[in-house]
Amino acid sequence: MTLYDMTAIKSGLPSTSAALVEVTRTSFAEEGIQERSHLQAALRDHIDLIDHDLHVIAEEFGDFEGANRRIDLLCIDKNCKLVVVELKRTVDGGHMELQALRYAAMVSTMTFAQVVRAFAKYRKGRGDADHSEEDARDRLLAWLALDDEELVIPREVGVVLASEDFSQEITTTVLWLNEFYGFDIRCVRLSPYRLEDRLLLDVQHVIPLPEASEYTVRVREKEIAVKQAKESGADWTKFVVQSPTSTTKPLPKRWAVLELVKGLAEAGVAMEHVSRALPDSKILHVTGTYPDSEALWAAIQTQLGKPDPRRWHLAHPIVEGDKTWVVHSNWGTQTRDAFKQLLDLAPGGFAVYEEGDEPTSLG
Repeated sequence: MTLYDMTAIKSGLPSTSAALVEVTRTSFAEEGIQERSHLQAALRDHIDLIDHDLHVIAEEFGDFEGANRRIDLLCIDKNCKLVVVELKRTVDGGHMELQALRYAAMVSTMTFAQVVRAFAKYRKGRGDADHSEEDARDRLLAWLALDDEELVIPREVGVVLASEDFSQEITTTVLWLNEFYGFDIRCVRLSPYRLEDRLLLDVQHVIPLPEASEYTVRVREKEIAVKQAKESGADWTKFVVQSPTSTTKPLPKRWAVLELVKGLAEAGVAMEHVSRALPDSKILHVTGTYPDSEALWAAIQTQLGKPDPRRWHLAHPIVEGDKTWVVHSNWGTQTRDAFKQLLDLAPGGFAVYEEGDEPTSLG
């Protein structure tokens, strides 16, 4: 791929042969870019360049028995699947696909507890003040938008190969493994360019092609979700909340309950009635109104002595008169009962239904 500088076109001058200036392709080796200290560190802090649905849980991960190997970056995706990111600054990728497959096999038996432990260790290495396993677990659950339950990490492991370029041997192998054996291997080309005194980076998803990746990802996510539900017995169902004025996208349990409570409040249902429809441990209120979540939590601690702010939707309080109400963020097996109790209070036009179902109220 060739990049061009088209700044001259915006100048308003007549177009000439100099209207498009080719940007010089360079290499990481020529620019003195190191694999670990430069590329790996940059991708670690900007993993969204590869995928917005990835979360880094470890760097230089090597907690393997009987092997002295380290994974450049170990991530988790929104489906709780581990993803190995293998990075090379070479122009052909070397034998990175074989190396990454070994790593994927090694982490395929990790439990959620081990993932939490690795994430806590990673956060400690990054200098985070709170790097306890409890905090690491809560942060992962919050990012995954899941309730407080012991998750099962699927045996399938995704692989991302990121390199300056790839040999035909690598791309052919990856395409074959993906097509015939159901692997999830992606190839991301990192191309450096020199523009005067600036060094630019072009990130291209080579495999799968962008045109096909969205469909491929949707199919794979569906397969993983179904398998996880069967293996763990956990309820990963998403719900659509319908009110007289709007219909939400499919939401995890914690957000669906919040949306229904907010909708009832907006429809004029008294929060005292809402409170009586829910377990005491799932909703609370304090006297007064507050400018932000920190001030609200300080009031909750002072008035009620609650110990853990991460269990509540502090950023989404419901204010009614001189009281501020807060809904719990973890629901587990109580979710459907909560929907039914709340829908009994609802005026016409409200419904909650599972993702993929017809809009029929659960109540």
